[in-house]
Amino acid sequence: MTAHVQVKPSGWGFSVDGNDSLLEAALRAGLALDYGCSSGSCGKCKARILSGQAHRTRHADYALTAAEKNAGVVLMCCNTAHTDLVIEAHEAHGAADMPLQSIDTRVRSVSALGDGVRLLQLQTPRGNRLRFLAGQSASLSLAEGVGAAYPIASCPCDDRNLQFHVWRRAGDAFAEHVFGGLKGGDSVRLEGPRGEFVLNEESRRPLVFIACDTGFAPIKSLLEHAMALEAAETLHLYWIASSPGGHYLDNLCRSWRDALDNFRYHPISAQAVLWQLLGDHARLDECDVYVAGPAPWAQVTEFLLLELGLPRSQLRLDTREF
Repeated sequence: MTAHVQVKPSGWGFSVDGNDSLLEAALRAGLALDYGCSSGSCGKCKARILSGQAHRTRHADYALTAAEKNAGVVLMCCNTAHTDLVIEAHEAHGAADMPLQSIDTRVRSVSALGDGVRLLQLQTPRGNRLRFLAGQSASLSLAEGVGAAYPIASCPCDDRNLQFHVWRRAGDAFAEHVFGGLKGGDSVRLEGPRGEFVLNEESRRPLVFIACDTGFAPIKSLLEHAMALEAAETLHLYWIASSPGGHYLDNLCRSWRDALDNFRYHPISAQAVLWQLLGDHARLDECDVYVAGPAPWAQVTEFLLLELGLPRSQLRLDTREF
């Protein structure tokens, strides 16, 4: 059985299949609802049922008051939709709504994405997941005292299993540990999220994403979030690689292109090719553009996009040391 849920006051909707909790289904659909433990202990994921019927699927240690129960309040992590629902719930509307969190995570795996890039997968405890918006970053540190900040490369829809694209760069002791011996089960302290390189969910304009090298990491998170929301008519990805093998997740991008009618993928090896393609892009001024990559490259890209007529208000930049 599939039920449809509409969230007030935003008007966003999502579908619930089987016994998936309201919270699980909402996160999978890209909604940034307020929550904490995801296990019925903290009470942060309260929602009020305005119409329809919810069904409780698991025990909750958090006790709602009699007044809350009479008002139709439920915990989204412990209830599913018995019928189509209209609910009232608090949603994050920007980076300022995301609380800074400190979590002790464990390494799930470290694997090679390319000669100079490793995929670091971390897992949070079940009752202490990371709330974040697509495109944001986190600071990672080891018991030895070394640490670094990286963009989160995974989608907020999976808030327990977090991905980071770690690249070798001069003076990065944390990366040397990742490349030199960090293994499954090791502890990594995470603090975040940080950053305002997030999707403008109020806009319905076509989306253009431009990444250079490992600037693809936050772009990947934004793309997966935009796909979950199904908010944009078209999605274009332009990925510049400055060295052979730099499109280290090329197969993933091609799988998106093959599976989605509205997704276009342009792997590029030279900046000049990017400007030729963007120059041919019909009505760039009617798009929202997201750019992530090394600061000097991103600054040049910003200048040229504005020269092509893109309004500054429709451009977002991430210029960390990728």
